[in-house]
Amino acid sequence: MMLRTRFTEAFGIQYPIAQGGMQWVARAELVAAVANAGALGFLSALTQPTPEALVKEIARCRDMTDKPFGVNLTMLPAINPPPYAEYRQAIIESGVPVVETAGRDPSPHLHAFQQAGVKVVHKCTSVRHAIKAQSIGVDGVSIDGFECAGHPGEDDIPGLVLIAQAARSITVPMLASGGFATGQGLVAALALGADGISMGTRFMCSVESPIHRNIKDRIVAATERDTELIFRPLRNTSRVTSNRVSREVVETLAAGGTFEDVRELVAGARGREVYEFGDPEHGIWTIGMVQGLIDDIPPVADLVQRIVGEAERTITGRLAGLTAAPGM
Repeated sequence: MMLRTRFTEAFGIQYPIAQGGMQWVARAELVAAVANAGALGFLSALTQPTPEALVKEIARCRDMTDKPFGVNLTMLPAINPPPYAEYRQAIIESGVPVVETAGRDPSPHLHAFQQAGVKVVHKCTSVRHAIKAQSIGVDGVSIDGFECAGHPGEDDIPGLVLIAQAARSITVPMLASGGFATGQGLVAALALGADGISMGTRFMCSVESPIHRNIKDRIVAATERDTELIFRPLRNTSRVTSNRVSREVVETLAAGGTFEDVRELVAGARGREVYEFGDPEHGIWTIGMVQGLIDDIPPVADLVQRIVGEAERTITGRLAGLTAAPGM
């Protein structure tokens, strides 16, 4: 059985599975493994300190795979914003075929990408934003439910409703993200109207994921309840692991604190050091509720095959059996 969808056709991949462009995690080792497994991986542009470093990381990924892969460019409010136009140019000049944009409106970059033949998938946390992205001409959208790691938006709409609602209005290929780790989840997303799934947390917990083994073990041991929503009072919500630091951030802001009161706690350098040195209590790091479904650390190739196999067995087995006539 072949799982062919509009997403696999549009982006030239074997399976309707994507790997999100996770900060500090989506490096060449992981992205190449995802590409070689027949899925679509995204390097994280801003994990690289400069556009020149991104060019080198793209080249390093190309040394490990001859399959398509993309780059994630996340644009968020910042006191000193990164040089997005320079990162954009690095992506274009490196010949990357697809970009995943996230955060702010991708309009300022869309024309340059599409003039260069780079397809754009925009990540959204609401139907209205997905409709807007489609209207300005993106090539695909990724719709991110409340269960997701990182920024779930402020509407708190879970994927079961969000994906189905988006499917009523979206005509470009659509990925479902937030809460996916299994073949059953892939089938559910397809049934709701998506053309594939994007996974972050599940790929974090793989052999090729370039983070410390202690963090992978923490994900395996955690349940779906072991996350915190930080920055809610600031309307910049982010879902992260529940640890000493994130709980202090939640308590401080709930008591009327400001961003300045938690700035040191949420410093990006501390989050990067979590992945590098393996102390899960050291800083803020993002994780999805789907960690409750994760109980092993497989090679990426095995993981993708497992998910595809589970999806095929679910479609041809359990679901097919439900349509059989009584008594058969």
